Amino acid sequence: MKTRKLGRTDIEVSEICLGTMTWGEQNTEQQAFDQLDLATAEGVNFIDAAEMYPVPPRPETQGLTETYLGNWLAKRGRRDDLVIASKVAGPGNGLTYLRNGPRLTRAHIRQACDDSLRRLQTDYIDLYQVHWPDRNANFFGKLGYQHSEDEQATPIEETLSALAELVEEGKVRHIGISNETPWGTSEYLRLSRERNWPRIVSVQNPYNLLNRTFEVGMAEVACREQVGLLAYSPLAFGMLSGKYLDGRRPEGARMTLYERFTRYTSGRGAEATRAYVDLAASHGLSPVQMSLAYVTSRGFVTSNIIGATTLDQLRENLGSASVSLEDDVLAAIEDLNREYTYPCP
Repeated sequence: MKTRKLGRTDIEVSEICLGTMTWGEQNTEQQAFDQLDLATAEGVNFIDAAEMYPVPPRPETQGLTETYLGNWLAKRGRRDDLVIASKVAGPGNGLTYLRNGPRLTRAHIRQACDDSLRRLQTDYIDLYQVHWPDRNANFFGKLGYQHSEDEQATPIEETLSALAELVEEGKVRHIGISNETPWGTSEYLRLSRERNWPRIVSVQNPYNLLNRTFEVGMAEVACREQVGLLAYSPLAFGMLSGKYLDGRRPEGARMTLYERFTRYTSGRGAEATRAYVDLAASHGLSPVQMSLAYVTSRGFVTSNIIGATTLDQLRENLGSASVSLEDDVLAAIEDLNREYTYPCP
């Protein structure tokens, strides 16, 4: 497993990161342990969690993902070998049960971090990320931006100041952002320069063959500022595996179990998926591994966050790290991207 620098730090993270959002909902604690054992045995040293997980979020399960990870760390005793990432939730998304509705204020961030540290059974988090902005912006599938003069937003300055305190206290090593825009990313960088606060090292946004919107604006920022992408949903919620084509809903699959996940199920998305699955087949490739290998190969990507509910899925995902796409495959992908541009933003 190859590694890449995390921002401008001296930390090396595996180019494949193990995502955890199914743990506590679709996966038991033992299954989470099995995934961690397999991934780390294959060279993965980067694990991504969040206080909100598992997904879909429910008050009965909130925090279980971090708890499972913390129990594994306590049992295996490998804390220093791994880079553990987690996130503080922003407002909305029905999370009224979490601190009476999470915000990105100093008080909320400090409480969230302390709670995550307790669940993770560790003294520090390697990468602490803002899960989504505390302002009106075009994230979670919104292409256009609609400005609101009277929005009740927490200033990025307050959020970053609170994160800086956590770094100074040693509770957090580095900070990152997620579901951000070029403007928001630039604000974090500007404030870091002007206030001599810690600098963000990564941005975690969606990126896959059905949603390449990161390439517009954000990719340049990621490269020039060395704030690399931690790509989430690289398989578009499993859509790019082809298993949901022709209306199929496999037993136990995420989009079979939860009707709320519609981001990648549009008619245009299904057409594009069919084209990519056919392309993979014509070159003797697994559609899963072709899709993942493409994401990992992008120069602005620091790590590709994979998720799985079974060990067989995880093995296939991990195997993408050894797949190198030929020039003709890459050219064909670009042809399809021109035909199916942002079918599922």
